[in-house]
Amino acid sequence: MKNIKAVLTLSMVLLMTTICSAQINFKTIQKDFYKLSGYWQGSLTYLDYSSGKPYTMPADIEIKRMGKSNKFILSNIYPNEKSANSIDTLSISTDGKYIDNEMIQSRRKLHSGDIEIITEAQGKDGNDNKPATFRHTYILGKTIFKKKKEVQFEGEKEWIKRHEYSYTRKLAD
Repeated sequence: MKNIKAVLTLSMVLLMTTICSAQINFKTIQKDFYKLSGYWQGSLTYLDYSSGKPYTMPADIEIKRMGKSNKFILSNIYPNEKSANSIDTLSISTDGKYIDNEMIQSRRKLHSGDIEIITEAQGKDGNDNKPATFRHTYILGKTIFKKKKEVQFEGEKEWIKRHEYSYTRKLAD
């Protein structure tokens, strides 16, 4: 009986620690993204649907926080394809559990000190508009910012990498 009580007590402590840890991590999501403000240079690698092979091109981004909100303006700049330049908005929910409409699945600190955030959402993708799960993986650091999009079609086990943005920022000397 004492063993069962000890196991239950330990289980409750571990559960509460995990819940508290998750809440702390979600609250830090906003701070993680605040640090991205500025100009980044890099590339976009995407899956060329016609050849089925990856294609890489230069891609830069300027990130600005909208006032004191949880929203960011992302100005996508393609040096070799100016007509593709665009502006997006990224929003972090006030509870820190969503990036845009995608639920945050995990946040962890990597050995490098960078932060990895993974989100998922349901939707439709491909030429057949098939049901799928979308997964975005963000890597955030002082000099690195990556965003990878993967797709897993319903009933499949493999993830397909749709595209990956990879940016670097030079710190002032």
